[in-house]
Amino acid sequence: MSGTARSGTGYAELLRARHVTRLLLGTLVGRLPNATAHVAIVLFVRSEGGSYTLAGVLATVYGLATAVGQPLLGRAVDLVGQPRVMLPAALVSALGMLAFAAVGIRPLGLAAAAVLVAGLFTPPLEGGLRALWPSVLGRQDRVHRAYALDSVAQEVMFTIGPLVVTLAVALWSEAGALLVINVIGVLGALSVVASEPSRKWRSAPREAHWLGALRSSGLLALLGAFLFVGMALGSITVAAVAYADGEHGVATNLVYALLMSGIGFGALVGGLAYGARDWSGPPEPRLRVLIGLLALGYLPLLLVPGYLAMTLLACLAGLFLAPALSCAFVVVDRHAPRGTVTEAFSWLVTTFGVGAALGTAVVGPAIEGGGVVGGFAVPGAAGAAALLVLLATRRALAEPPQHATPDTAQVLTRPATRGATGENQTNRPSEPGFRSRHQA
Repeated sequence: MSGTARSGTGYAELLRARHVTRLLLGTLVGRLPNATAHVAIVLFVRSEGGSYTLAGVLATVYGLATAVGQPLLGRAVDLVGQPRVMLPAALVSALGMLAFAAVGIRPLGLAAAAVLVAGLFTPPLEGGLRALWPSVLGRQDRVHRAYALDSVAQEVMFTIGPLVVTLAVALWSEAGALLVINVIGVLGALSVVASEPSRKWRSAPREAHWLGALRSSGLLALLGAFLFVGMALGSITVAAVAYADGEHGVATNLVYALLMSGIGFGALVGGLAYGARDWSGPPEPRLRVLIGLLALGYLPLLLVPGYLAMTLLACLAGLFLAPALSCAFVVVDRHAPRGTVTEAFSWLVTTFGVGAALGTAVVGPAIEGGGVVGGFAVPGAAGAAALLVLLATRRALAEPPQHATPDTAQVLTRPATRGATGENQTNRPSEPGFRSRHQA
């Protein structure tokens, strides 16, 4: 897991590269509806007189629909390109959420159908951006730094997103917040698909197979591990609520905000530090180390000290999250079968989301049976399970992908060209076994 330190100029160079800022900001803005949907749905349902149970059910419908839709839309992107899928999907998703705002919670069936459509057609902007980086940046070190910046930006989005919803509700209303956020999301998607890299990008030729990206044993191993990483993160959000409720004399919302901000800040620092280095050697062993450190970072939360010390421990718990995600993006790109890179990244998004949902479900009984300590034991156990999956599947992850083409070593060792349109030109960075001298 050795690496060479780089100065902050690495990020400055990356952001100065043509198209990078537009693609990064456009994707973040386009993902705003998805990042804020659960909060927006709960606030809207409550404003309509609905119960927390109903709000949770509708939010779950949205989440499950998104989990189903992402890999399907990702496969469609690989087949026909980004603009023909992402912009129509963004429009349909926005229309679904706007219909929900217009209908309200009665009749319930219509409200559920609107939320279902909104989730099912959420555009796979996250996977699409990661598929674009190789053709935009060209060099392997730049692509990996972009993955790190992407993971950091994701943490910022999930921190700022709920604040945007709260501001929109204060300025207009709960229904107005749904309208504004989804219109902004469509504009973000439009900014991405109208860009030159998105319009020119084409997936590599793919072998017809009903399993698509899931026929890769290495990808399946990674998804199995990140199901548990998602569980860890999902369980922490609920355990933090239980902890905040028990902190007498301090506002519950303040304590919860501190803990969640601590995790986000830790991920921000860790992600920036990780991306500032050029890492040598194959990424799979490095990922095992990072997941192990992530799991260890959850254990001090079991001490449940006062809220200020707990905030510091939350920073530690988030420190290796963004680095683990950044490294996982490289592993996905290495093991995704040719022509399935967007679908493969979308499966990672889906698996992480399903894991988070499972974590929120599992942690409730853990808190009831073991209190706050029992709740914080769940992320530690889930992190350990993720590490065990990676250790048990070392052979699958170590095997060089059979779908790699002979010229992959040439792909990301030269500067990017304006006319680059391929999916890494072949699908992935030139990392098979790192037999060349180029660094990850």
